[in-house]
Amino acid sequence: MPQRKPIIAANWKMYKTAAEAEMFVKEVKEKLPANDMVESVICAPFTALPALSRAVEGTPIRTGAQNMHWETEGAFTGEISPLMLKEWQITYVVIGHSERRQYFNESDEMVNRKVHAAFQHDLIPIVCVGENLQERESGETGAVIRRQTEAAIKGLNAHQCARLVIAYEPIWAIGSGKSSTPQDAAEQIGFIRSVLRESVGAEAAEQVRIQYGGSVKPENIDGFLNETEIDGALVGGASLKAESFLSLVKSAATKES
Repeated sequence: MPQRKPIIAANWKMYKTAAEAEMFVKEVKEKLPANDMVESVICAPFTALPALSRAVEGTPIRTGAQNMHWETEGAFTGEISPLMLKEWQITYVVIGHSERRQYFNESDEMVNRKVHAAFQHDLIPIVCVGENLQERESGETGAVIRRQTEAAIKGLNAHQCARLVIAYEPIWAIGSGKSSTPQDAAEQIGFIRSVLRESVGAEAAEQVRIQYGGSVKPENIDGFLNETEIDGALVGGASLKAESFLSLVKSAATKES
């Protein structure tokens, strides 16, 4: 089984101005572990990305966007294209976050189109999958995860799939203060990997990094990272403060394979 480098991705959502993003990087850049131990990513609002991209030069931090359109240009008011992200030297893009699916009606088909567009422009997708509370309580977790995962990777080849990052984010745990147990998260992530094996083969599936997302914080991250199936975390609120983000990244740097 290949050794997968842990990845901690901060999802700042609709927080932080460009100036605040620059200040954040100044506070953390000298204290982060080396990139060969853990990959640290900041997914910032579009308005902060140019400043963030400049601020992280020479640091271990990689930058990510929180969304993008699948077209390179066009009459899509308010949207951002993959070409625009590449101009800012962006590495990652979050696709299919539950908030995008819930509030902005993003469908599985839209997620798939964005995943293909990301790879066409050498961006690495962080694809989010996960069930809501009603689906969980009615025993539909596996069916939802399978549908979303299979739809997201439809048409990808094994090489592309191996570069993916997938974030399992049980929707009922996001921003609620509740989190899945490490054992349950590991079980669902193991299931995601089994779906990948069926679709693209074992070799590619074993290379895919699969994070957990859902009220992750310094106090509980070690429990998740102790599970061999879990390759890091997609973190919301706990990533907004420098001290908390550093703690999360340092925990991942000590994860034993």
